[in-house]
Amino acid sequence: MNYIVDHIPRTTPHNRRPGVPMKPEFITIHSTGNPSSTARNERGWLTNPGNTRTASWHIVVDEKEAIEAIPLNEVAWHAGDGNGQGNRASIGIEICESGNRAKTLENAVKLTAKLLKERGWGVDRLRRHYDWSGKICPRILQPNNWAGWEQFKRDVQKELSGGGSVAQDKNQPSTWAQEAWEWAKKEGLLDGTRPKDNLTREEFAVVLQKVVGRK
Repeated sequence: MNYIVDHIPRTTPHNRRPGVPMKPEFITIHSTGNPSSTARNERGWLTNPGNTRTASWHIVVDEKEAIEAIPLNEVAWHAGDGNGQGNRASIGIEICESGNRAKTLENAVKLTAKLLKERGWGVDRLRRHYDWSGKICPRILQPNNWAGWEQFKRDVQKELSGGGSVAQDKNQPSTWAQEAWEWAKKEGLLDGTRPKDNLTREEFAVVLQKVVGRK
């Protein structure tokens, strides 16, 4: 994954980069809420004249790259808690919702683990936007009562422990597939085992039979 440092100017309108020094204590995870926006799109929006919001963030990540828009030792306005610890003491990471979701989440996991490791931190330092202000964010990790969030933290812990990403864990569905996997189990379309194995033609035939309601 390519990591790009492209800081917005301190003169950016609406106080998006206040230049206030910060000693981070947490990492806060968000998702962009925009299913068609890339990391470069999000970086461009921060300095777009049509953007009148004060909101900002430190790093955005997609399937190809991560872009640092505000230095990690400066305050950004991303947590929705005013002068609370979310804004004043956490690094904000935005995860894009576009493109290859699995690859984007893999990149987000690796990026988060790298930041934690550099600081000697563990996953106990991770927070959701939701934790600071109650906003349903990161929404891509929210389905099934935040099961995706718990999986994300496990993935980060794997990376910290040198075990690689969740793609190597055959006993758990990937974070991006968690909602669909739980639905398929609930509907009786799948038996809930072997989430990462290939589907055989005979298994596919059984699924088709269940979908169309034939006996």
